[in-house]
Amino acid sequence: MAIKNIAVLGSGVMGHGIAQVSATAGYDVVLRDIEQGFLDKAMEKIKWSLDKLVAKEKISREEGDAIFGRITPVVDLSDAVKNAELVIEVVPEIMDLKKKVYADLDRVAAPKVVFASNTSTLPITEIANTTSRPEKFIGIHFFNPPQLMKLVEVIPGEKTSKEVTDMTLDYVRSVNKQAVVCRKDVPGFIINRLFIPMVHEACFVKDRTGATLEEIDSAVKFKLGFPMGIFELADFTGMDVIHKATVEMHLRDKKVINPHPLVEKMFEEKKLGQKSGEGYYKYSDDKYERVALSEELAEKVNPIQLVANILNNAAWLVTNGASDIEEIEKAAQLGLGLKKPLFDTAREIGIKNIVAELNKLAAEHGEFYRPDPLLLSMQG
Repeated sequence: MAIKNIAVLGSGVMGHGIAQVSATAGYDVVLRDIEQGFLDKAMEKIKWSLDKLVAKEKISREEGDAIFGRITPVVDLSDAVKNAELVIEVVPEIMDLKKKVYADLDRVAAPKVVFASNTSTLPITEIANTTSRPEKFIGIHFFNPPQLMKLVEVIPGEKTSKEVTDMTLDYVRSVNKQAVVCRKDVPGFIINRLFIPMVHEACFVKDRTGATLEEIDSAVKFKLGFPMGIFELADFTGMDVIHKATVEMHLRDKKVINPHPLVEKMFEEKKLGQKSGEGYYKYSDDKYERVALSEELAEKVNPIQLVANILNNAAWLVTNGASDIEEIEKAAQLGLGLKKPLFDTAREIGIKNIVAELNKLAAEHGEFYRPDPLLLSMQG
């Protein structure tokens, strides 16, 4: 299955980013949205991004022009997909909206066209089954911003053919990204299965220990090897994104998240983080500010409960056949920016200590904390 023509549905931050990386790799791309105004904005942003690369001498002016020339903005859906071999859908994370888009798409796209959804949490199988081609449907989750982030999660649905999975992996390699395959269509896939529950757990740790945001974040950064603190990362990601992912994941699997009410409260109060000027922290203007974290502050917090949370979810992914330790470590390094492998951190703290902590939490706060069988087997 050779791909030359790609249609990207949705021209927001992710959509135009995916269009740009695809065109950079030599594909002919049609970028589709429901209004010309959205497309004009997206094309301006692509132009700006390419001009920046030219200015930094990463690409020549001719290359920049050629890449831009390979992207065609189109409003009409049937027109947008008429030559496509692969359609990448990047519409907002609302199940009903996605189903509506696929109903329209299924009618106008030729039977051979492969559909890929850039969802970060919605179940691939459920969306695939609303189309006439579930075997030609796959999840392809780029990270924000697609121009910079190296990781792409590839998620086959229950009926996705091996040929379509292989073709998707080839495409990911061709756009100079690294793929991890989430072998089972589980809520949150790999990265969000690790990241989203940890945001909630950090809120509980704050309640239980009385530690400050800065102390917890410092421990996450300096003791666990994260590029920034967990609250800082949540503000950077956006509480709207985190709340939405929480709702979708928890709806499908109660074992994945122990929801802390603060996340929903912040979402409802429009404290969305960096983008709204306030989240866990306050931000003064639109330039990116870093929170003041330090090794001294890190010393005040033992992050064992956070490690236990992320490790228990990693172990769940292995136990349930969705991934393996090596792929999880690759995903965490590329997708979360972890400077140190998760399981190395766990061994330093001691798997026995982590299991004991989980058992203590389970006794006090319920079954959610019960340690995964994999962790029990690793205590030796």
